[in-house]
Amino acid sequence: MGDISGSHEVCLGVKDDHRHLPVCASKDSFFSFSVPFVQKLIAELFGTYFLIFAGCSSVTVNQNFDKVVTLPGISMVWGLAVMVLVYSVGHISGAHFNPAVTLAFATCKRFPWKQVPAYIACQVGGSTLAAGTIRLLFTGDQNKFTGTMPAGSDIQSFVVEFIITFYLMFVVSGVATDNRAIGELAGLAVGATVLLNVMFAGPISGASMNPARSLGPAIVWHKYKGIWIYLVSPTIGAQAGAWVYNMIRFTDKPLREITKSTSFLRSGERG
Repeated sequence: MGDISGSHEVCLGVKDDHRHLPVCASKDSFFSFSVPFVQKLIAELFGTYFLIFAGCSSVTVNQNFDKVVTLPGISMVWGLAVMVLVYSVGHISGAHFNPAVTLAFATCKRFPWKQVPAYIACQVGGSTLAAGTIRLLFTGDQNKFTGTMPAGSDIQSFVVEFIITFYLMFVVSGVATDNRAIGELAGLAVGATVLLNVMFAGPISGASMNPARSLGPAIVWHKYKGIWIYLVSPTIGAQAGAWVYNMIRFTDKPLREITKSTSFLRSGERG
């Protein structure tokens, strides 16, 4: 079995001037945020650090101690880590922890482009620091690579990473940026999505869903085999997931007005 891993991130909504707006959709200038920009960067740095440290540590412990954590356990660690961090710092930085998510929000005009480089730098920095900490803690025979590598062919992992990141970003867009969704459940929904993705995709590709998650350990261990998959596929998948949700998002009309009937079933009967 290959390395089992995964990560994710979400942009939570907040109420501002009686409107429900996502934190990441702020259009304030660089120096005029309600929450100082430096605090957002710190939240992304430490949030990504704790996410990668928890998830990758579960992989290392599982490898070194007779598979005691198991695949379901590793999946739960990643999912729960995402959930608690979303609720902890989502109201500060949007809780991206993932360059693919940041770029997807930027292309959908829900995050300012000028903040993207700083966010990505903090996310990659947090991941690299977490991987470095793990390597310092587990030395000798316990020093195991915690990054992601394809278990099969490159194309297999590429497709799997695209699909699971698409699914993740679709869920993120639905529960965290649509004011018709129950925003308080965003962390739970996204964490559960990560858990599910890691459960079935972990043995195949490592279930990265996050360029920073794969790049940090690759830098620390100097292992870059297949790294292009984890930089390109999640980025494209997140873009596709965000844009597809945006295609089905918009409507201020009731369903009956859209379908010209109060029920699809009744419509079929009439036909």
